[in-house]
Amino acid sequence: MDRRSFVTLVGTAVTAPAHEWLIAHPITRLAQTAGTAIPAGVVDHLDGITDHLRRMDDQVGGGPMLRLVHEQLRYVTTLLRNGRYDDSLGRRLHAVAAELLRLAGFAAFDSGRHGLAQWYWDAGLRAAHAAGDSALGANILGFKSCQAKDAGGGREAVVLANSARRGYSGASGRVTAILALRAAEAAANDRTATSHHRTSETRRAIDDAFNALDDPPPATGHPAWAYWMDPAQAHAQAGYCYLRIGEHAKARNELRAALRLQDEEYSREGALRHVLLATTYLQQAQPDLEHTLAHAHQAADALTGHVDSARCRGHLDRLTKDLQPYRRTTKVQELLDRTRAMSNT
Repeated sequence: MDRRSFVTLVGTAVTAPAHEWLIAHPITRLAQTAGTAIPAGVVDHLDGITDHLRRMDDQVGGGPMLRLVHEQLRYVTTLLRNGRYDDSLGRRLHAVAAELLRLAGFAAFDSGRHGLAQWYWDAGLRAAHAAGDSALGANILGFKSCQAKDAGGGREAVVLANSARRGYSGASGRVTAILALRAAEAAANDRTATSHHRTSETRRAIDDAFNALDDPPPATGHPAWAYWMDPAQAHAQAGYCYLRIGEHAKARNELRAALRLQDEEYSREGALRHVLLATTYLQQAQPDLEHTLAHAHQAADALTGHVDSARCRGHLDRLTKDLQPYRRTTKVQELLDRTRAMSNT
């Protein structure tokens, strides 16, 4: 990440849209009376296509997805600009645009294009507000929090995550869990706070998330985009948080649970879970190289020919840097050679 992107991602520029979203007045009318009429069935199809794109991204990573999502987004924005629709259909179209902007932002983020990701997410936040969809807006803020956390902006990540939780007052336990785990991640990475505060806030948010997952679904159901928050994902994010606050045994238990529960052997989340699990073995008081290398190779398997994710490769690169003091060990050198070859392809 270059210095200009870093400054953008950790300064007030990244938190200002969250404040504006929290205090913005509702948009009362979205109908457009000129242009070609848009049948409601078209928006149904757009919802279905968006769902397929989300699930494709889970499997192949952000690298191959960005252009595909962007083209779909161009079509939806053309409908918004040139179509004729009533207020109800206009809100649905804005919600589709907001979710595509959220997905495009994540694809850019997963590909290491952080400035572009921020642009998509800020636009998505405005579209979600126009649609009157506080859950979707809060979810976008959660992703912005994740990006700020990865950029080293621990305090900004906390502000964004807390704004997301404050702005969502809906009944979906799944959405509540998503936002609570974003808050846990932000707290675990906030180096401006004391160790005690980081630990207590992280644990509290993790408990909130698992309690929310136990809630019965609302009568209207969960938002379609919240499908990915299942027990496997909750355990994985909890494991990441425990790793960040140095509780390696708890982190291992959570990450192992996530791997047991996941459906796909080769996926972006599976690769990330193996890297994090490997890291728990390396960072513990007495490093366990055998388990570190075993899980690192499993992550490399997923990232070779299955998943294109710069973010996951970044986690694996950091692990291999931490392995440098052990490079005289033959098996460690084999992993270092393998990951170096991956970077050159």
